[in-house]
Amino acid sequence: MGRFLAFGEIMLRLSPPGRELLLQTPKFDVWVAGAEANVATALARLGHDVGFVSAIPANDLGDAAVTTLRGHGIDTSGIQRRGDRMGLYFVTSGAGMRATEVIYDRAHSSFAEAPADAWDWATLLKGVDRLHLSGITPALGPVPAQTAIAAAEAAAARGIPVSFDGNWRGKLWERWDGKPREILSRLVAQADLMFGNHRDIALLLDKPFSGDGEDRRREAADAAFAAFPKLQTIASTARHTEDVDRHLLSARIDTRDAHAQSAEITLAGIVDRIGAGDAFAAGVLHALRNGGSIDDAARTGLALTALKHSLPGDASLFRQADIDAFLAGGLDVRR
Repeated sequence: MGRFLAFGEIMLRLSPPGRELLLQTPKFDVWVAGAEANVATALARLGHDVGFVSAIPANDLGDAAVTTLRGHGIDTSGIQRRGDRMGLYFVTSGAGMRATEVIYDRAHSSFAEAPADAWDWATLLKGVDRLHLSGITPALGPVPAQTAIAAAEAAAARGIPVSFDGNWRGKLWERWDGKPREILSRLVAQADLMFGNHRDIALLLDKPFSGDGEDRRREAADAAFAAFPKLQTIASTARHTEDVDRHLLSARIDTRDAHAQSAEITLAGIVDRIGAGDAFAAGVLHALRNGGSIDDAARTGLALTALKHSLPGDASLFRQADIDAFLAGGLDVRR
Protein backbone atom coordinates (compact mmCIF):
# COMPACT_ATOMS: atom_id res chain seq x y z
CA MET A 1 0.00 0.00 0.00
CA GLY A 2 0.97 3.61 -0.54
CA ARG A 3 0.17 6.49 1.73
CA PHE A 4 -3.33 7.45 2.86
CA LEU A 5 -3.73 11.23 2.77
CA ALA A 6 -6.49 13.20 4.49
CA PHE A 7 -7.22 16.89 3.89
CA GLY A 8 -9.30 19.12 6.12
CA GLU A 9 -9.34 21.47 9.07
CA ILE A 10 -7.84 20.38 12.36
CA MET A 11 -9.38 22.12 15.36
CA LEU A 12 -9.64 22.10 19.10
CA ARG A 13 -12.76 20.74 20.75
CA LEU A 14 -13.76 22.20 24.11
CA SER A 15 -16.33 20.42 26.28
CA PRO A 16 -17.59 20.98 29.82
CA PRO A 17 -16.48 18.22 32.19
CA GLY A 18 -18.81 15.26 32.49
CA ARG A 19 -22.27 16.21 31.33
CA GLU A 20 -22.36 19.74 32.63
CA LEU A 21 -23.84 22.60 30.66
CA LEU A 22 -21.51 25.01 28.91
CA LEU A 23 -19.67 27.06 31.57
CA GLN A 24 -21.78 25.60 34.37
CA THR A 25 -18.37 25.54 36.03
CA PRO A 26 -15.40 27.45 34.54
CA LYS A 27 -13.66 24.40 33.09
CA PHE A 28 -13.19 22.72 29.73
CA ASP A 29 -11.81 19.41 28.58
CA VAL A 30 -9.83 20.02 25.38
CA TRP A 31 -9.11 17.61 22.53
CA VAL A 32 -7.51 17.93 19.12
CA ALA A 33 -10.37 17.35 16.72
CA GLY A 34 -11.72 17.45 13.17
CA ALA A 35 -13.45 14.86 10.99
CA GLU A 36 -10.62 14.23 8.55
CA ALA A 37 -8.01 14.27 11.31
CA ASN A 38 -10.12 11.71 13.19
CA VAL A 39 -10.03 9.34 10.22
CA ALA A 40 -6.30 9.87 9.82
CA THR A 41 -5.71 9.22 13.52
CA ALA A 42 -7.77 6.04 13.59
CA LEU A 43 -6.00 4.60 10.54
CA ALA A 44 -2.56 5.51 11.86
CA ARG A 45 -3.39 3.79 15.15
CA LEU A 46 -4.32 0.72 13.10
CA GLY A 47 -0.90 0.65 11.45
CA HIS A 48 -1.42 2.47 8.16
CA ASP A 49 0.97 4.96 6.56
CA VAL A 50 -0.98 8.20 6.93
CA GLY A 51 -0.37 11.84 6.09
CA PHE A 52 -2.49 14.86 6.92
CA VAL A 53 -2.77 18.18 5.09
CA SER A 54 -4.15 21.28 6.77
CA ALA A 55 -3.29 24.83 7.88
CA ILE A 56 -2.89 26.00 11.46
CA PRO A 57 -1.39 29.04 13.18
CA ALA A 58 2.24 29.08 14.30
CA ASN A 59 1.46 29.31 17.99
CA ASP A 60 1.07 27.02 21.00
CA LEU A 61 -2.35 25.81 19.87
CA GLY A 62 -1.02 24.82 16.46
CA ASP A 63 1.99 23.19 18.10
CA ALA A 64 -0.30 21.11 20.31
CA ALA A 65 -2.24 19.86 17.28
CA VAL A 66 0.90 18.85 15.41
CA THR A 67 2.36 17.15 18.49
CA THR A 68 -0.84 15.16 18.97
CA LEU A 69 -0.98 13.94 15.37
CA ARG A 70 2.70 13.05 15.35
CA GLY A 71 2.19 11.12 18.57
CA HIS A 72 -0.30 8.91 16.76
CA GLY A 73 2.18 8.27 13.93
CA ILE A 74 0.80 10.70 11.33
CA ASP A 75 3.10 12.50 8.90
CA THR A 76 2.42 16.22 9.46
CA SER A 77 4.79 17.60 6.84
CA GLY A 78 1.77 18.68 4.76
CA ILE A 79 0.45 20.95 7.52
CA GLN A 80 1.10 24.61 6.76
CA ARG A 81 1.73 27.17 9.51
CA ARG A 82 -0.12 30.30 8.49
CA GLY A 83 -2.79 32.69 9.65
CA ASP A 84 -3.65 33.74 13.19
CA ARG A 85 -6.30 31.50 14.64
CA MET A 86 -7.18 27.89 15.30
CA GLY A 87 -10.68 26.72 14.52
CA LEU A 88 -12.63 25.80 17.66
CA TYR A 89 -15.85 24.07 18.47
CA PHE A 90 -17.71 23.51 21.70
CA VAL A 91 -19.60 20.31 22.53
CA THR A 92 -22.06 20.12 25.40
CA SER A 93 -22.72 16.43 25.91
CA GLY A 94 -26.35 15.43 26.27
CA ALA A 95 -27.89 13.21 28.90
CA GLY A 96 -31.15 11.31 29.08
CA MET A 97 -33.60 13.18 26.86
CA ARG A 98 -31.30 16.24 26.48
CA ALA A 99 -29.50 16.16 23.14
CA THR A 100 -25.83 16.97 22.60
CA GLU A 101 -25.28 20.54 21.36
CA VAL A 102 -22.48 21.88 19.14
CA ILE A 103 -21.34 25.50 18.78
CA TYR A 104 -18.83 26.35 16.03
CA ASP A 105 -16.15 29.04 16.26
CA ARG A 106 -14.36 28.46 12.97
CA ALA A 107 -14.80 31.68 11.01
CA HIS A 108 -11.55 33.23 9.71
CA SER A 109 -9.44 30.32 10.93
CA SER A 110 -6.05 29.65 9.37
CA PHE A 111 -7.54 26.82 7.32
CA ALA A 112 -10.66 28.70 6.23
CA GLU A 113 -8.58 31.70 5.12
CA ALA A 114 -5.94 29.75 3.20
CA PRO A 115 -6.18 30.56 -0.54
CA ALA A 116 -6.95 27.78 -2.97
CA ASP A 117 -3.53 28.09 -4.61
CA ALA A 118 -1.74 27.53 -1.28
CA TRP A 119 -1.64 23.78 -1.83
CA ASP A 120 0.91 22.10 -4.11
CA TRP A 121 -1.06 18.97 -4.92
CA ALA A 122 1.57 17.65 -7.33
CA THR A 123 3.95 17.37 -4.38
CA LEU A 124 1.42 16.47 -1.67
CA LEU A 125 0.01 13.56 -3.67
CA LYS A 126 3.34 11.85 -4.39
CA GLY A 127 3.23 8.26 -3.13
CA VAL A 128 -0.43 8.58 -2.14
CA ASP A 129 -2.86 5.77 -2.98
CA ARG A 130 -6.01 7.39 -1.55
CA LEU A 131 -7.14 10.94 -0.77
CA HIS A 132 -9.84 11.39 1.85
CA LEU A 133 -12.11 14.46 1.93
CA SER A 134 -15.35 15.41 3.61
CA GLY A 135 -18.29 17.75 3.07
CA ILE A 136 -17.18 19.87 6.03
CA THR A 137 -14.41 21.64 4.11
CA PRO A 138 -16.68 23.12 1.40
CA ALA A 139 -19.23 24.08 4.07
CA LEU A 140 -16.67 26.55 5.50
CA GLY A 141 -16.99 28.98 2.59
CA PRO A 142 -16.34 29.59 -1.10
CA VAL A 143 -12.54 29.39 -0.94
CA PRO A 144 -12.42 26.12 1.08
CA ALA A 145 -15.04 24.76 -1.34
CA GLN A 146 -12.83 25.66 -4.30
CA THR A 147 -9.85 24.11 -2.53
CA ALA A 148 -11.64 20.82 -1.83
CA ILE A 149 -12.74 20.51 -5.46
CA ALA A 150 -9.20 21.26 -6.65
CA ALA A 151 -7.83 18.56 -4.34
CA ALA A 152 -10.31 15.96 -5.57
CA GLU A 153 -9.69 16.82 -9.21
CA ALA A 154 -5.91 16.74 -8.73
CA ALA A 155 -6.11 13.27 -7.23
CA ALA A 156 -8.47 12.02 -9.92
CA ALA A 157 -6.22 13.39 -12.65
CA ARG A 158 -3.38 11.27 -11.23
CA GLY A 159 -5.50 8.12 -10.95
CA ILE A 160 -5.59 8.31 -7.15
CA PRO A 161 -8.86 7.06 -5.64
CA VAL A 162 -10.85 9.59 -3.62
CA SER A 163 -13.03 8.75 -0.63
CA PHE A 164 -15.63 11.31 0.42
CA ASP A 165 -17.64 11.54 3.62
CA GLY A 166 -20.80 13.62 3.24
CA ASN A 167 -20.64 14.93 6.83
CA TRP A 168 -23.54 17.38 6.38
CA ARG A 169 -23.13 20.43 8.64
CA GLY A 170 -26.18 22.63 8.25
CA LYS A 171 -24.97 25.24 10.73
CA LEU A 172 -21.88 25.84 8.59
CA TRP A 173 -23.68 25.95 5.24
CA GLU A 174 -26.17 28.48 6.63
CA ARG A 175 -23.38 31.02 7.12
CA TRP A 176 -22.78 31.66 3.45
CA ASP A 177 -24.75 31.64 0.23
CA GLY A 178 -23.19 28.50 -1.19
CA LYS A 179 -24.90 25.91 -3.34
CA PRO A 180 -24.30 22.68 -1.40
CA ARG A 181 -25.94 20.38 -3.94
CA GLU A 182 -23.80 21.69 -6.77
CA ILE A 183 -20.57 21.80 -4.77
CA LEU A 184 -20.95 18.41 -3.08
CA SER A 185 -21.92 16.79 -6.38
CA ARG A 186 -18.64 17.96 -7.91
CA LEU A 187 -16.79 16.25 -5.07
CA VAL A 188 -18.77 13.00 -5.20
CA ALA A 189 -18.23 12.94 -8.97
CA GLN A 190 -14.51 12.33 -8.33
CA ALA A 191 -14.98 9.71 -5.60
CA ASP A 192 -14.99 5.93 -5.87
CA LEU A 193 -16.02 5.52 -2.22
CA MET A 194 -18.68 7.57 -0.47
CA PHE A 195 -19.72 7.57 3.16
CA GLY A 196 -23.35 8.65 3.34
CA ASN A 197 -26.91 7.41 3.58
CA HIS A 198 -30.14 7.90 1.67
CA ARG A 199 -30.55 11.42 3.10
CA ASP A 200 -27.16 12.48 1.73
CA ILE A 201 -28.01 11.02 -1.66
CA ALA A 202 -31.43 12.70 -1.64
CA LEU A 203 -29.69 16.04 -1.09
CA LEU A 204 -27.25 15.40 -3.94
CA LEU A 205 -29.89 14.31 -6.41
CA ASP A 206 -32.77 16.50 -5.19
CA LYS A 207 -34.84 13.35 -5.06
CA PRO A 208 -36.67 11.77 -2.11
CA PHE A 209 -36.56 8.03 -1.52
CA SER A 210 -39.88 6.77 -0.24
CA GLY A 211 -39.03 3.19 0.67
CA ASP A 212 -38.08 1.95 4.10
CA GLY A 213 -35.08 0.25 5.67
CA GLU A 214 -32.78 -1.74 3.43
CA ASP A 215 -34.94 -1.26 0.33
CA ARG A 216 -34.69 2.51 0.63
CA ARG A 217 -30.94 2.34 1.07
CA ARG A 218 -30.56 0.18 -2.03
CA GLU A 219 -32.83 2.45 -4.05
CA ALA A 220 -30.73 5.45 -3.02
CA ALA A 221 -27.46 3.62 -3.76
CA ASP A 222 -28.62 2.62 -7.24
CA ALA A 223 -29.62 6.23 -7.94
CA ALA A 224 -26.20 7.47 -6.81
CA PHE A 225 -24.37 4.87 -8.91
CA ALA A 226 -26.38 5.96 -11.94
CA ALA A 227 -25.62 9.64 -11.34
CA PHE A 228 -21.90 9.30 -10.55
CA PRO A 229 -20.05 6.92 -12.92
CA LYS A 230 -16.83 6.81 -10.85
CA LEU A 231 -18.63 5.84 -7.66
CA GLN A 232 -18.21 2.15 -6.82
CA THR A 233 -18.93 1.79 -3.09
CA ILE A 234 -21.27 3.48 -0.59
CA ALA A 235 -20.90 2.86 3.15
CA SER A 236 -23.46 3.94 5.72
CA THR A 237 -24.84 3.33 9.18
CA ALA A 238 -28.42 3.29 10.41
CA ARG A 239 -28.98 4.66 13.90
CA HIS A 240 -32.09 4.55 16.07
CA THR A 241 -31.81 6.73 19.17
CA GLU A 242 -33.85 5.63 22.17
CA ASP A 243 -32.17 8.20 24.42
CA VAL A 244 -28.74 9.83 24.60
CA ASP A 245 -27.30 6.77 26.34
CA ARG A 246 -28.88 4.01 24.26
CA HIS A 247 -28.71 3.68 20.48
CA LEU A 248 -29.33 0.86 18.02
CA LEU A 249 -26.79 0.79 15.21
CA SER A 250 -26.14 -1.21 12.05
CA ALA A 251 -23.77 -0.89 9.11
CA ARG A 252 -24.23 -1.34 5.40
CA ILE A 253 -21.98 -1.40 2.33
CA ASP A 254 -23.41 -1.14 -1.19
CA THR A 255 -21.50 -1.75 -4.40
CA ARG A 256 -22.87 -1.70 -7.91
CA ASP A 257 -23.64 -5.41 -7.88
CA ALA A 258 -23.69 -6.48 -4.22
CA HIS A 259 -24.30 -5.35 -0.67
CA ALA A 260 -23.41 -6.28 2.89
CA GLN A 261 -25.73 -5.58 5.81
CA SER A 262 -24.75 -6.08 9.45
CA ALA A 263 -27.04 -7.07 12.25
CA GLU A 264 -28.23 -4.27 14.51
CA ILE A 265 -26.36 -3.89 17.80
CA THR A 266 -27.33 -2.06 20.97
CA LEU A 267 -25.01 0.63 22.32
CA ALA A 268 -25.77 1.31 25.96
CA GLY A 269 -23.98 3.60 28.40
CA ILE A 270 -22.65 5.80 25.62
CA VAL A 271 -19.73 7.99 26.71
CA ASP A 272 -19.34 10.18 23.58
CA ARG A 273 -20.85 9.76 20.12
CA ILE A 274 -18.98 12.69 18.51
CA GLY A 275 -16.50 11.29 15.99
CA ALA A 276 -18.28 7.94 15.74
CA GLY A 277 -18.98 8.44 12.04
CA ASP A 278 -15.30 9.11 11.44
CA ALA A 279 -14.45 5.91 13.30
CA PHE A 280 -16.88 4.02 11.05
CA ALA A 281 -15.22 5.47 7.95
CA ALA A 282 -11.79 4.51 9.29
CA GLY A 283 -12.94 0.96 10.05
CA VAL A 284 -14.32 0.50 6.55
CA LEU A 285 -11.17 1.94 4.98
CA HIS A 286 -8.99 -0.21 7.23
CA ALA A 287 -10.70 -3.41 6.11
CA LEU A 288 -10.73 -2.51 2.42
CA ARG A 289 -7.09 -1.38 2.45
CA ASN A 290 -6.16 -4.75 3.93
CA GLY A 291 -7.95 -6.58 1.14
CA GLY A 292 -11.10 -7.44 3.08
CA SER A 293 -14.50 -8.08 1.55
CA ILE A 294 -17.42 -5.70 1.89
CA ASP A 295 -18.74 -7.97 4.66
CA ASP A 296 -15.43 -7.50 6.47
CA ALA A 297 -15.67 -3.76 5.91
CA ALA A 298 -19.20 -3.57 7.34
CA ARG A 299 -18.21 -5.58 10.42
CA THR A 300 -15.00 -3.67 11.00
CA GLY A 301 -16.63 -0.29 10.50
CA LEU A 302 -19.40 -1.21 12.94
CA ALA A 303 -16.88 -2.50 15.48
CA LEU A 304 -14.76 0.65 15.41
CA THR A 305 -17.71 3.02 15.58
CA ALA A 306 -19.18 1.03 18.47
CA LEU A 307 -15.88 1.21 20.34
CA LYS A 308 -15.62 4.96 19.72
CA HIS A 309 -18.90 5.49 21.60
CA SER A 310 -17.04 4.30 24.73
CA LEU A 311 -14.28 6.92 24.48
CA PRO A 312 -14.36 10.65 25.30
CA GLY A 313 -12.96 13.03 22.70
CA ASP A 314 -13.17 13.08 18.92
CA ALA A 315 -10.85 10.36 17.64
CA SER A 316 -10.83 6.57 17.81
CA LEU A 317 -7.61 5.46 19.49
CA PHE A 318 -8.16 1.71 19.24
CA ARG A 319 -5.85 -0.96 17.82
CA GLN A 320 -6.53 -4.11 15.82
CA ALA A 321 -6.59 -6.17 19.03
CA ASP A 322 -9.50 -4.07 20.28
CA ILE A 323 -11.46 -4.69 17.08
CA ASP A 324 -10.72 -8.43 17.28
CA ALA A 325 -11.88 -8.56 20.90
CA PHE A 326 -15.09 -6.70 20.05
CA LEU A 327 -15.88 -9.03 17.17
CA ALA A 328 -15.14 -12.06 19.35
CA GLY A 329 -17.72 -10.89 21.88
CA GLY A 330 -17.64 -11.02 25.62
CA LEU A 331 -17.50 -8.06 27.98
CA ASP A 332 -15.79 -9.57 30.99
CA VAL A 333 -12.53 -8.06 32.22
CA ARG A 334 -9.61 -9.06 30.00
CA ARG A 335 -6.86 -10.09 32.43
